[in-house]
Amino acid sequence: MNASHTQVSKKQGEAPHAGLLSAQAGCQPTPERMEKSIFAVDTATPGNPLRVLGTVQALLNARDITQDAANAAERWYKDWVFAYVGHIEYPTNHTPNTLTRHDDVSWQMTRAHAAGRLADVRHALGLCADVRLKLMLVDELSFMQMGRVLFPHLSDARARLKVSAQCAMLLEQLEGFYNSLRRANQNRKKPRSGVAAG
Repeated sequence: MNASHTQVSKKQGEAPHAGLLSAQAGCQPTPERMEKSIFAVDTATPGNPLRVLGTVQALLNARDITQDAANAAERWYKDWVFAYVGHIEYPTNHTPNTLTRHDDVSWQMTRAHAAGRLADVRHALGLCADVRLKLMLVDELSFMQMGRVLFPHLSDARARLKVSAQCAMLLEQLEGFYNSLRRANQNRKKPRSGVAAG
């Protein structure tokens, strides 16, 4: 999340500008949910849904992670939502792929690819990383809540610090994993030089 985001929440004490929520086309958090969390809306691309300001944004604001690491977290979360819930968010400038079939089987195959990408991350970074990613991004737990789950024998403050450091390191590793995938795909697409033509 970058500077083009605006916080929207009843916890802030002031009502959100009507224009921010009107782009949501009626898909807004319930009033009860608005009371519990602080939300952000991406003002750079209208029509994006509200997002909970969570641990990733806290790490980014503290400069414990880079924007690329936050983007990697968003990429992992979108894969998880698509694989397990079946929902995908397209940007407003999205052009549909006309080369693929749009039937139930194709949709499930695309979801399976997203699940495969999640399995690749789990295989590369380990099960502990997968658990922390789910607690942080899917369950939207705070560092203190994660600390109570992962380190029940430690004080809340100490557990929170440990979890915060682990999550920052994990997101940087996730960014590195996605970068290595991108480089491998680019190398695969490059024509090999020095191959003799038959």
